[in-house]
Amino acid sequence: MSQEEQVEELKAKPEAIDRSHIAERLDSMGWGLFFLWVGVSLLFDFGWGVGLVGIGLITLGGQLARLSFELKLEGFWVVVGVGFLLGGIWELLDAEVSLVPILLILAGLTVLLAGFLPKRFQSRIE
Repeated sequence: MSQEEQVEELKAKPEAIDRSHIAERLDSMGWGLFFLWVGVSLLFDFGWGVGLVGIGLITLGGQLARLSFELKLEGFWVVVGVGFLLGGIWELLDAEVSLVPILLILAGLTVLLAGFLPKRFQSRIE
């Protein structure tokens, strides 16, 4: 499909333009909040735990905003947000056991168990 045909197709679907514009705006606002939060947390020396929790909340908040605008949820960023949130909480709790081995075990179990799922479920997990 040529570029002109793609432009004509988008003109015929104004909701596609609006959705991509909203997604771009949400992404740029998310990155702005990320840099603002990192700067503030470094300036006021909040510590790693609070910093990571904030980044996790910003990441997950961006995905909730996508849902509220009926945009596709990005599974990768949900996992990243949960990871930052868990890492921050783990740091705040000052746990004796490292979080990394636990996350690696969970990731390994997830990949292993995904191999046993029927094909119709595997296509939905991405």
